[in-house]
Amino acid sequence: MGDPNQSFDPTVLPASDPCPFCTIANTYPTYDPATPPGPDEPSLDPSKAAPASFVVLSTPTLLAFLDILPLSHGHLLLCPRRHAPKLTDVDAREAAELGRYLRLLSRALVRTTGVNDWNVVQNNGAAAAQVVNHVHYHLIPRPEIRASGKLRESFTMFGRGVRSELDDDEGAALAAKLREAIREVLEEEGRKSKL
Repeated sequence: MGDPNQSFDPTVLPASDPCPFCTIANTYPTYDPATPPGPDEPSLDPSKAAPASFVVLSTPTLLAFLDILPLSHGHLLLCPRRHAPKLTDVDAREAAELGRYLRLLSRALVRTTGVNDWNVVQNNGAAAAQVVNHVHYHLIPRPEIRASGKLRESFTMFGRGVRSELDDDEGAALAAKLREAIREVLEEEGRKSKL
């Protein structure tokens, strides 16, 4: 047991309990999303972390990467770099950045996948289906299945059903496309703000 006089800080992890999202954040360097690295950039090599990580955004405050067990093609995770177990542990600056990039990532995701509908999901605590104890948002494209003629089919929702592991080659290609789409969205927003 720890010191009874020391207060518990949920944002500090014991060394024996490494957070997979903190590992990703500590493995991949930041870059300017307006000038993202190319698809063959060694600093974003997916195999640098285990399991492989496909980074699409890496700022000093935030990190976004593809879910390795996606609910649909393009399923993204967005989290602060600093360890924060729940949304209430995020500071005001991180919250503002999360809000800004949720919108920008949504635009880039629609552009890249061609899917115009998506979920944004954020769970807090085990009872609320949070699996990784590091606050994160899911951006999950929802293609229209009725248009495909599969009227009886339904989507896997929030962890239910069978999820397939992300293919490494597909993940690398998709991450590169998403980084480029984020760059385009930022460029468009910059032009609009100058008008």
